[in-house]
Amino acid sequence: MSQHPTLAFIGAGNMARAIIGGLINNGFPAENIRASSPTVSRLADLASQGVFVTADNDEVIQSADIVVLAVKPQMLKTVLQSLTLSPLKSNPLFISVAAGITSNSINQWLGGNQAIVRCMPNTPALVKMGAHGLYANNRVSQAQRSQTEDVLSTTGLTLWVEQEELLHAVTAVSGSGPAYYFLFMEAMILAGEKQGLSKAMATQLTLQTARGAAEMALLSDVEPAELRRRVTSPNGTTEQAILSFQANHMDTLVDQAMQACAARSTQMAKELGDD
Repeated sequence: MSQHPTLAFIGAGNMARAIIGGLINNGFPAENIRASSPTVSRLADLASQGVFVTADNDEVIQSADIVVLAVKPQMLKTVLQSLTLSPLKSNPLFISVAAGITSNSINQWLGGNQAIVRCMPNTPALVKMGAHGLYANNRVSQAQRSQTEDVLSTTGLTLWVEQEELLHAVTAVSGSGPAYYFLFMEAMILAGEKQGLSKAMATQLTLQTARGAAEMALLSDVEPAELRRRVTSPNGTTEQAILSFQANHMDTLVDQAMQACAARSTQMAKELGDD
């Protein structure tokens, strides 16, 4: 970043620490980062990196340019309504990584007229390979959008949606997506064991295959469907596996699972929000 804003993190869980680690690793000054959490053990590591830490949320947001809301969704209303906003700079940017809570609810809990970006991250952010869906309300400036990208791109891909409702679909694709792949890996490992491989060997082969396939798809100039066709020889071994997947309607299973995920995201917004 050409300029370094002051960042305040309310919450110091895995996602907050992933973002802070990415920032520091990319040259962002630790002295410009502040973090609060009631869990002292989560603050110790951050303090050792030069981050200002405290258990007081009001203290951490003083003079902040950007406030990252990294608390559990069910705690967000209580945390925000308890904040004292008078010490804040004019028009700070709030970035929320709390799943399901709408920008309108967050705005109400903060007293109104706030610049808010919602982020739907995913857990590969912990290894700097995240995929983040972003939405900005109408009070977010172009400069603040750029600042958001600067902050979150340190842990992975950032993509904007212009309709907040689309974050439910982002949740279904990338937010919850890593668990789908882990489930498929589990199934492959178990199947490999059943065919006589040791668990260790089946695991190594499965994980390296997943990593290689993802890298090929990312680097290729063709779609995954074409890559799949290219490795599926007529009457070959791969074709038999693909035909089995298709006969068991794998595409329908995936669609139904992702619809269920998006529906739960929508339900959470209604249960936890004030819209």
